[in-house]
Amino acid sequence: MHSILNMDELFAPVTDVQMCRLVNNFFQLTGQKGELVFDGTGPRDKHPYDNFSNLEVFFSNIGSDADSIIEDKIKADTSPKRLIIVSSDRRLRKAAHQRKAASVKSDEFWVFLNKELNKKRPKKEPSGKRQGLSESETKKWLEIFGIS
Repeated sequence: MHSILNMDELFAPVTDVQMCRLVNNFFQLTGQKGELVFDGTGPRDKHPYDNFSNLEVFFSNIGSDADSIIEDKIKADTSPKRLIIVSSDRRLRKAAHQRKAASVKSDEFWVFLNKELNKKRPKKEPSGKRQGLSESETKKWLEIFGIS
């Protein structure tokens, strides 16, 4: 049996907030933190963009664009080799390469992110499985089965 990703579902439209939620979930899963920069001023109420533990969201505002902000962040970073730039923009990929940062095309990252988030993960074992029952729990079960 082969697992097939439905590309139509994978690239179905999502809102900016939904995309942020998915990226944040990916970062939580991988133990990473990241930033996402949108063009424009964004919505008046930016509260939905403030509740992400592993993702910081920025808007370029009037007079700038997301690519320029990302490029400035690449230039200013003190350890660019630790960066991974997700963009299909040639200018940003070149800026990343010049600072020896990794870069991934947006569509490739989106496919990878969705595969990782949709992987079946083993369920966490109950702590009692490794630690055993407490003395009071053992007594209770012995009473229930009439063994005590």
